[in-house]
Amino acid sequence: MKPLSPRSASLLAVFALAGALACGEYEEPGQEAAVEPAKNTLTAEEEAAGWVLLFDGVSTDGWTGWNQESFPESGWDVNGGDLVVFASDGSEAGLGGDIVSDAVFADFELVFDFQVSPVGNSGVFYRVVEHEGRDLWQVAPEFQVLDDTAYIDMGTMDMNKHLTGDNYDLHASSVTASNPIGEWNHARIVVDGAHVEHWLNGQMTVEYEFWSPEWEELVAASKFAPFPEYGRATEGRIGIQDHGHEIRYKNIKVRPLRGGE
Repeated sequence: MKPLSPRSASLLAVFALAGALACGEYEEPGQEAAVEPAKNTLTAEEEAAGWVLLFDGVSTDGWTGWNQESFPESGWDVNGGDLVVFASDGSEAGLGGDIVSDAVFADFELVFDFQVSPVGNSGVFYRVVEHEGRDLWQVAPEFQVLDDTAYIDMGTMDMNKHLTGDNYDLHASSVTASNPIGEWNHARIVVDGAHVEHWLNGQMTVEYEFWSPEWEELVAASKFAPFPEYGRATEGRIGIQDHGHEIRYKNIKVRPLRGGE
């Protein structure tokens, strides 16, 4: 066979590289393709940093119904490695009810992924302390989880403090960071003493201080004013709300900063 000229050999190399790029097979020298971490697991680095899984992807171990001794018998399930609160039939009887973690945390960093269904509504609460005769939302602050567009169009939500990433009814998000309905979102909550941060898809949405003059004024003017227990705990459980709509959660992890049990 006649040897290829240098120009022909260069052209063949260019064509081969183009084919590899088109097929997604080319990697830069010395680089490895990024590997998606397994769902509901901890990496070695996370374990070394003190992270703890709150949901193992196969069971509801570590969670209990609000003001109950066991996990709700209906309304919730593990499906496809996700913790799912299902849509109800619209009646109170159709709700499984809110759930709370068995573990108690004082100061912590919490991360979780969530997927909202059309017209979905839920929320994640922190420093939750159970009280007889109270609902979950009446005792602890909430990272709102919502189909923002649907509720804005219906005119049933205050756009300033009731949308995804807000500190519900108190602090409005400073950015719009939600992904479209059907896509997963990544949330992060940091609670360190009186300091709180909400993060959504890598952007800080809310920052505030518990018990500051501003906080006291906002609570006094909110729907929480009739509930003296609201937001007073210095430690508590993690809560997830059943609002009668399908919402999926996964990769629920917490890193205690100090305190709790």
